[in-house]
Amino acid sequence: MAQAHPTLTPQLLRQLTLNPADHPRGVAHLSAASGLVQLGDQLYVVADDEVHLGVYDRRAMDAPGTLLRLLGGDLPEDKGARKKTKPDLESLTHLPPLPGYPHGALLALGSGSKRRRETGVLLALSAHGAPTGAPRTVDLAPLYAPLHARFADLNIEGAFLLGNELLLLQRGNKGNALSACIRYEWNQMAPWLLGEQTTPPSPHAVQAMDLGEVDGVPLSLTDGTPLQGGAWAFCAVAESTDDSYHDGACMGSAIGIVAPDGQVKLQLLAGAPKVEGIAAQATDGGWLITLVTDPDEPSTPAQMLQTQLAL
Repeated sequence: MAQAHPTLTPQLLRQLTLNPADHPRGVAHLSAASGLVQLGDQLYVVADDEVHLGVYDRRAMDAPGTLLRLLGGDLPEDKGARKKTKPDLESLTHLPPLPGYPHGALLALGSGSKRRRETGVLLALSAHGAPTGAPRTVDLAPLYAPLHARFADLNIEGAFLLGNELLLLQRGNKGNALSACIRYEWNQMAPWLLGEQTTPPSPHAVQAMDLGEVDGVPLSLTDGTPLQGGAWAFCAVAESTDDSYHDGACMGSAIGIVAPDGQVKLQLLAGAPKVEGIAAQATDGGWLITLVTDPDEPSTPAQMLQTQLAL
């Protein structure tokens, strides 16, 4: 079980606002931020109820973000109908140079919690680290099929590269309290993502993770990001729901570090923001952590938060 430490109080950096003229439904914000990647001054956000990528500039925190389409079609305005049809893009990660992607790529992954949520998107980056070209979709069903056999309620909410491995993070819930870290060899995963191999690799390790509870609700992984030397950071929430489909009250949230030897240390977040995306930037005293939230309410803007995590 993770070791808890004193509570951190994250600072509000901004609301994830948009120009409503740029949104297909005329919405002035992202409302369900679920994955975060920082490349230089650019912050890329996927939202689980959108088919676009949100792009924000750290140098212009008062300016609205821009949208970049990842998938075709538009989602219904009704909250319930949108929930049934959304691709549920929960993870976003930065990939290194690959054949056909000389400057790397962004990879967004659906959660796999329903069949229509088994789509991934590859988006090439330019030499300056900006998205370029048309996105390419990836059918994740073959990759997720063995995971459905292992996890009764599959819900992949984090993905990132750590050394020569791709890590996927399974989010638990009250029905199945344990989260898990699923590890793949990157040199086996990359050819499959590019369509060079028809059969995806199997994970070489699956680590169950017990992050403790808040008021009887298990803390569960919602995203992760690499640090240095084989360590990684994560965010987690204690959402009072029995499955991966229905929303519930957020009873608590936390960020933490997994050491190279697997030891976990976490700190609870004051105010229990429902944090679902994380990025880390090294500082002299540790790590500057940026987070994005999912308030589970379409009329409420998601937030971008920041806190310092000491070594």
